[in-house]
Order: sequence, then structure tokens, then C-alpha cells
Amino acid sequence: MSQNREPLDRNVLITGLTSFFTDISSEMIYPLLQAFVSAILKAQTALLGPVLGIIEGISEATASLLKVYSGYWSDRQEKRKMPTIWGYAISSLSRFLFFLPFWYTVLTARFFDRVGKGIRTAPRDALIAESTSREHQGRAFGFQRAMDFSGAMLGTVFCYLLVGYVFPGVETMHDPQAFYPVFAIALVPAFIGVICLFFIRERETRERAQCPAAKPRLNFRHYNKSLQVFLLAQFIFTLGNSSNQFLLLRSTGLGYALSTVIVMYIIFNLVTSLASTAFGSLSDRIGRKKLLVAGYGLYAVVYMAFGFIDPSSRFLLWIFWPVYGLYYAMTEGVEKAFVAEKAPAESKATALGFFNTIVGIGLLPASVIAGFLFSLAPAAPFIFGGLTAVTAVAVIGVFVTEEKRLNA
Repeated sequence: MSQNREPLDRNVLITGLTSFFTDISSEMIYPLLQAFVSAILKAQTALLGPVLGIIEGISEATASLLKVYSGYWSDRQEKRKMPTIWGYAISSLSRFLFFLPFWYTVLTARFFDRVGKGIRTAPRDALIAESTSREHQGRAFGFQRAMDFSGAMLGTVFCYLLVGYVFPGVETMHDPQAFYPVFAIALVPAFIGVICLFFIRERETRERAQCPAAKPRLNFRHYNKSLQVFLLAQFIFTLGNSSNQFLLLRSTGLGYALSTVIVMYIIFNLVTSLASTAFGSLSDRIGRKKLLVAGYGLYAVVYMAFGFIDPSSRFLLWIFWPVYGLYYAMTEGVEKAFVAEKAPAESKATALGFFNTIVGIGLLPASVIAGFLFSLAPAAPFIFGGLTAVTAVAVIGVFVTEEKRLNA
């Protein structure tokens, strides 16, 4: 019980606050993207699925190549603060591109948003790991994800209120310019989040101080076998883990209004934000592997359900959206804690960068595959995603090992 009373480090709190404000901004925009692109392509509706897949796939995968190099540079220079600030600043500035009503400017905006994420993610995660003792890292990363999703939930609530009551023209999905007032308001929390980062402090951990001559390595074989297998399983899993835009598109396609689907998305974020810290702390006690296997299994169930639900059973979406939130809570922070724990001290940011890059590279084929499968049959990408998740669960369950917890 004493571990739960230990206060979180100042850097963990500040990066959490930045994530909170950034996700308020992001989630005021994100639930509207598929509707915004629909409005842009209103005369070419057959292109909607493929275009969404291209936008999400290219933006995630191309920018994700930066994650490993950003982590490597951060390890080489032993700098975490400035790449984190630059990353969040680039993402915030990218939002101005949404004011141009073309699908390729949406792609460019999403690309630079992900470039910013590619620059900041590994240094920020290394900063959290180095500001927290090993036995509390699950809780610290869980808190980070909880703040992410708390901001996401609040941002989605703002989105719902603005769409439903202030700017009702958005609901019709006919005029791209109707979305602009929401996009303008979303700029404010994005820049508040960047300002918060100027108050973080660099950390020199005992591990780094004891081996100052050690240099980070980009060689994948430098990591232990369990971490290598875990990263391979992540790639397999990610091939079926298409953008949440397809879940939103599937929900509207089953007959729900955009504002109703946004409410479902709010519930998803609420569940994730409430449960992330608790699951992170649980992983500190029972181990990361058990939670990851359970979480990926839950994902398989949810995705299969989205594939088989039809208009007559669409009420089940009210169950599976919050269950999807549990999957996020069980895995997102725990994945990073697992990688940070398995990585060598001198390559912590590099390993976290490898993890994020592998996930990002997998998202290019994942979203493109999902886009074309969706154009063939709306249920197809979700069934495919469920099958890849089952495969990843089998690989992790059989081939990934983890040391026993002393307090398990």
C-alpha cells in the first residue's frame, strides 16, 4: 500500500498536464475528421474509405520513423526537455492546416501532427521513466495515459457541446467551413500544453551516472529476446489495429447521428481515463505480461463485435465502446512500462522509440488495408483486426518471459 501513497515526480505531473491540454485540443478535432473528410468528398463518397485509410496510414507511419531517431538523439545528447517541447509545438502549429478544405491538406495537417508526436514521444517517455523508480513506473505511465484520456474525454465533451448546441451546421456534414469555429477553439488548449513544458527539469538517473561512457545503439539485436519478441508481436497486432476513425465511421454507418457517436466516444475516453492509473499500478504488482495478454484479448473481442453488429443490434455499441476503453487502459501505459523495464539504461529512449516506430510503421498498411476492406464490406476490417490480435496474444503468451514480482 505504501507505493500508492508515494507522490508522483514533478516531471510526471507536468508532462501529464501537457498531455491533458494537448488531448483536449486533439479530441475536439479528431471525432470530426471522418465527417470533415466526408464533407470535402461529398461528391465522391466512394473514395471516403480509401482516402481515410491513406490519411491515417501515411500520417502515422511516415512520422513514426522519427520516433526511434528522436529517442536515439535524446539518448546520445542526454536531453529530454527540448525535443519534447519542439514535438508538442509542431503538433500545435499543424492544426492551422485544417482551415484549408482539401483532403490533402487534412493529410498534411495529420502528418505534421504525427511528426510532432514522433519527435516528442520517446524523450518524454524516457523522462517519465528516469523521474520514477522502477517499482513505480507502471503507475507513472498509467497516470500519463489517464491524463491523456481525461483531456481526450473533456475535449470530446467540448466537441459534442459545440456540434450539438453552438455550431449545428457541423451535424449535417455538408459544408467543410462549418467545422472551422470548432477547429479555432481547439488551438487554445494546444498552446497552453506547450507552455507547461517549460517548467520540467532534466533528470540524471543513477544508471546513467554510473555508465557515462555507454552509448545508445540502434541495433535491434542489442535488446534481450523477450523485448525483441514483444516488438514483433506489436507489429503483428498493429497490422489489424486500424485508426479509430473507422470505429467512428462504422458507428455512424450503423445509423447513429454524429452527435450520438461523439457521446459514445466520450464514454470510451471516460472509461480509459478512470482505469489507466489503476491498471498501471496493478502491473507493478502482478507483472506487465498478464495485463497485456488480457488487454489484447479484450481488443479482439471488441473488434470482432464491431464487425458482426448490424443495424438491428446497434445498441450493443453502447457496451463495446466502453469495453474498448478498458483495452486502452490495460495496455497503453503498461506497454511503455514494459519496454522501459526491459531496455538497457543507456538506450531507454531509443528502445521506446523503436516501440513507437514499429507501431507507427504497422499503422500504414493497417489503415490502408482497413480503408480498402471497408470499401468492400464495412465489417471486414474489424474481423481482420480481431484475428491479428489473437495472433499477437499467442506470440506474447508463449514466447515473452517476465521476472516474478517480489510483491506479486
